[in-house]
Amino acid sequence: MTFMERYQFWCNAELPEDAKQELLAIAEDAEELKSRFGSDLQFGTAGMRGIMGLGSNRLNRYTVRRAAQGMAAWLSGTDLPKIAAIGYDSRHNSQLFAEICAIALAESGIKTWLYDKLAPTPMLSYAVRQLGCGCGIVISASHNAGAYNGIKCYGPDGCQMTDEPAAIVTEKIASIEYFIPESKSFSEFMEAGLIKYIDQDIWEGYYQTVLAESIEPDMIRRAGLNVVYTPLCGTGNIPVREILGRLGVNVAVVACQEQPDGDFKTCEYPNPETDAALNESYKVARSVPCDLILGTDPDADRVAIAVPSGDGFVKLTGNELGCLLMDYILKARTARKDIPEGAEVIRSLVSSPLADQIAASYGVQMKTVLTGFKYIGGEILRLEELGEEDKFIFGFEESCGYLKGTYARDKDAVVATMLVCEMAAALKRDGKTILDALDGLYATHGYYLAHVQSIELTGADAMEKAAAMMANLRSNVPQAIGGAVVTVVNDYLSRVSRDLETGKEDAIHLPKSNMLELILGQQGSVIARPSGTEPKVKFYYTAVGQTKADSKALLERMIVQMSE
Repeated sequence: MTFMERYQFWCNAELPEDAKQELLAIAEDAEELKSRFGSDLQFGTAGMRGIMGLGSNRLNRYTVRRAAQGMAAWLSGTDLPKIAAIGYDSRHNSQLFAEICAIALAESGIKTWLYDKLAPTPMLSYAVRQLGCGCGIVISASHNAGAYNGIKCYGPDGCQMTDEPAAIVTEKIASIEYFIPESKSFSEFMEAGLIKYIDQDIWEGYYQTVLAESIEPDMIRRAGLNVVYTPLCGTGNIPVREILGRLGVNVAVVACQEQPDGDFKTCEYPNPETDAALNESYKVARSVPCDLILGTDPDADRVAIAVPSGDGFVKLTGNELGCLLMDYILKARTARKDIPEGAEVIRSLVSSPLADQIAASYGVQMKTVLTGFKYIGGEILRLEELGEEDKFIFGFEESCGYLKGTYARDKDAVVATMLVCEMAAALKRDGKTILDALDGLYATHGYYLAHVQSIELTGADAMEKAAAMMANLRSNVPQAIGGAVVTVVNDYLSRVSRDLETGKEDAIHLPKSNMLELILGQQGSVIARPSGTEPKVKFYYTAVGQTKADSKALLERMIVQMSE
């Protein structure tokens, strides 16, 4: 179909009056029509994410229902339990979309458990495992702006869906017609017992499990730790404060971002990776005692921190916090002598290789996996199947995602905030700050400075532009970047590693992924990869030097050259 044919198809459907008016209002806007109807919103391994509104390339009750029907068709054709769990965040329509998904699953005879209030993404992962589900769904667009929402899909291990089942779901969705009426209402399925709310016992079980991941919980209370916390109008407010409250942390909440708000009026882009996300927190921290600032994204699977320094604050990167947490956990467990033989930590390929140096210093193996926390979850599953899940110590990715423990298979800001507070309390006890600890890591292992550059593309052909950008880089690999010679090219799409000095080629033993890594000898790297859910290409820079000044200068040259 052309975009106009799709548009006419939607106009001819039996839609509510307000929906018909929305479609009529864009009848003369060719660009808007092309954007909304130029394609179908794509279902990938992370599910679907998009701008809310009517259209085949938008997230709305019809595209959501169709995706959930595809999930139901996939699950019905497997030997997995015909049970599902659903959670949702604070965005507009999240609860509505969650109920639409529950109906679609129930129509196929799948017993569906639904959180009765906002719940972080990691709590859905936990519930899938605890309730013996065949799949799970979270309605969230993570850290995107308020215009977006999405569906994250999970497998029976509580990990985000992998390529093979996602491909089947995509195939099922393509065969399902739009606008199939619901056979029963949400309340009717509730009365029939096919949809039920998740019991409070799951909440308490989650809290107890997270608390069990603490290393020295009593130390937090003794330290008298003062924290400013913002849930960024999302799901973290209740669970994060519950955990920190039980541990005795003195928490000052950013009042204007405490309650759920799908508009995110005080933070248009609620991504804790960005400094702007903590602007309101800085205001509060100047008026109350503050050792630490914590910010979690709307579905509370990511956390970022900032610490007082002089007259202002220093916000740490996801890489810096990941390395600090890893070092804290390994140091504490080494002192307790309870690190098992063959223990491993895990990072994504785009995360800082400084973590490798830290792991090696404790005699612990580092596993590197593709981008996406599902690959960290997959490595935990491998250990679990061997009966060796106790060997998993910690996993992280540079985009502010961290996990300690095997109770969930996705990043968890709730356990991460607890560990950050414990680390800060331990440092405070020793008369040090988090910045002191970071300087210590750099002085010991070298200055690994990192930067992420996101190239956002627009237009109906934005995804094609992203593909062309990647193809161009593959065909025109620079000889040097920022003055550092490119020595190795790792192409994760062809799964070939090529040494440019010797010409030798080796196989890459990881799943295929559209990612290109340019190694600059011992001086760093540049990694390029298109987003799987949005029309953008990300560039991950790492610069390594003996001094911070050297690393910073190299990093700046690399960014300038690649930007040009």
